[in-house]
Amino acid sequence: MLRPSGFERILIVMSADASETRAGRVLQRLLEIETYRLMALRSLPMVKQLMPELTDAERLLAEITAQLENKAASDQDLLDTLTLLAARIERATVEHGYRFAATQAYNKLVLQRIADLHEKAIPGTQTIGEFMQRRLSPAIATVEATAQRLGHLSSRVSRASALLRTRVDIVTETQNQQLLEKLTRGQELQLRLQSTVEGLSIAAISYYVVSLLLYVTKAGKAAGLPIHPELVTGALIPIVLWIVWRTTRRIHDKFFKPH
Repeated sequence: MLRPSGFERILIVMSADASETRAGRVLQRLLEIETYRLMALRSLPMVKQLMPELTDAERLLAEITAQLENKAASDQDLLDTLTLLAARIERATVEHGYRFAATQAYNKLVLQRIADLHEKAIPGTQTIGEFMQRRLSPAIATVEATAQRLGHLSSRVSRASALLRTRVDIVTETQNQQLLEKLTRGQELQLRLQSTVEGLSIAAISYYVVSLLLYVTKAGKAAGLPIHPELVTGALIPIVLWIVWRTTRRIHDKFFKPH
């Protein structure tokens, strides 16, 4: 037990026929118990420093979640804040995770060495196991709770980030769908314009061809052929229109139809 001087007093009662080797092993285990206990407690000051940071991070995450639910902030602002928070949690995990694991390992060694002692209680005196149960167990429980708290906080940040990414993906998909609809309408207008231009082109080409035919028939009449230029040209107009339309369609099919 801890004396007013600040030192502990340990009473070891062994059988009279116990060998020096047996006594040395017991003493070694007692020294190992104390050493491992001190090593297990090294993370306790870190836990005390980390607790305010975890409290602040949990408060910030709650605010982000509320803003995410109420759409009180832009997605970009929420994403930036979540990224910074995730970086803080990840840094804390990297800095303290190994020490938390070491505390668990040293605590197991302490319990194992206590079990190896095979203590028997003496009335009015604490056993080492009882002493460790009262002094070491609360500290180990605090470290375990802080490690779990850090892990749960990291998971919550990951879930919030996933929710935000999902919302951003949905918004992006909606914008892409609207853009595709605009492109589709633009293509429809382009096809209509192309059809209009093709129709005007057919009319223009046909007009020039008919004009050439009219000049040819007039030249033939001037050369003495018994023809009427206007009647011949008028009769050839349907044929010219069909030939020009057919030629235009072949050109269109050649360049625009998939192979």
